[in-house]
Amino acid sequence: MKSDLVRGDYERARRKSFVRAIASWLRRSDNALLAFEEMRQGIHAKTQRDGGLREVPIDQIVGSVGRYRDFDRAFLPKQVRTRDRWESVDRAHRERTEVPPIELYKIGEVYFVKDGNHRVSVARERGQAFIDAHVIEVTAPAPVDSAEDLLDWIRDRDALAFYETTDLLHLRPDARIELSLPGQYDKLLEHISTHRWYLGNEQKREVSYPEAVASWYDRVYLPTVEAIRKTGALRDFPSRTEADLYLWTTEHHWYLHKAAHPQGESLEAIVSEYAGENSERALRPLLRRARAKLPNPRRTFPR
Repeated sequence: MKSDLVRGDYERARRKSFVRAIASWLRRSDNALLAFEEMRQGIHAKTQRDGGLREVPIDQIVGSVGRYRDFDRAFLPKQVRTRDRWESVDRAHRERTEVPPIELYKIGEVYFVKDGNHRVSVARERGQAFIDAHVIEVTAPAPVDSAEDLLDWIRDRDALAFYETTDLLHLRPDARIELSLPGQYDKLLEHISTHRWYLGNEQKREVSYPEAVASWYDRVYLPTVEAIRKTGALRDFPSRTEADLYLWTTEHHWYLHKAAHPQGESLEAIVSEYAGENSERALRPLLRRARAKLPNPRRTFPR
C-alpha cells in the first residue's frame, strides 16, 4: 500500500514537471535550475567559509552543483533516472525516518545544492517550507537577493566591475547601487576618485581607496539618495533608478555652481528643481513652462 502511495507521489511530481515545461515553453521563460559553478564564476565569487548548520527556506534554493539538468527550477524531477532515489526519500518521509541534513552553497541570499537534490525535491513537493542544511557561504562582490539578481549581475559586467573595484558590499553591506543606462558606472568611479582627492586635501594626508569609497557613500551618495526619497523625485522618472537620479542631479548641481548659483542651497531644493525641469512625466515640464509665463503678482513694475 505504501509503495503505491510513493509511486503515486513520484508520478504526480513528474506530471507537474511536464506541465511546467510546457508553460515555460509557451511563455518563453527559463525553467531550468542554475548551475552553481557557472554562476560562481560569472559573478566572480571566490572566498568561502563554513556557515554551519541551519534551517534554510526551500524557495531560496535555486540551483545545484551537479544535478541541475535532473530537476527544474521548482525542483520537480525531469529525468526518469531520478525515480528510484526520489521514491526512497519519499518513503523515508512517509515512514517518519530521519533524513540527514543536505549540503548547500550560499551566494548572497540564494542557495545551491551540493548534496541532497532528491531530499530538496521531495521536501518541496510535500509542502515543506524549510530544510536543515550544512551551509558553505561563498562571498559575492555584489548583492544577490534572488536568482534574477544573480543573472542580472552576470549580464551587467560594468555593474559587477564597479562592486569588485570598490568592494562596496564589504564596506557597506546594505548598499545597493543600480544604474539603468550603460556606461555610467565609470562616472561613479570618477566621483569616488574626486572625493578621495578632496578628502586628502581636507585632512592633509593620503586617504586609502577603501576609506574614500566609504566616505563617498556616506557623505555624498547616501545624502543625495535620501533627498531623492524625501522629495519623491523618482516619481518623475518612472523608468529610472535612485542611482540614475543621483548622477543627473550631481552633474546638474555642478553646472549650477559654474553658473554662480547661490551657495548653501539644500539637496532637497536641488533635487526638486532638477525633477521639475527634467521630469519624464509628459505634462509636468509643460505646466512648469506655462506657469513661468504667467504674471507674477509679487513683481514690482516700473511706474
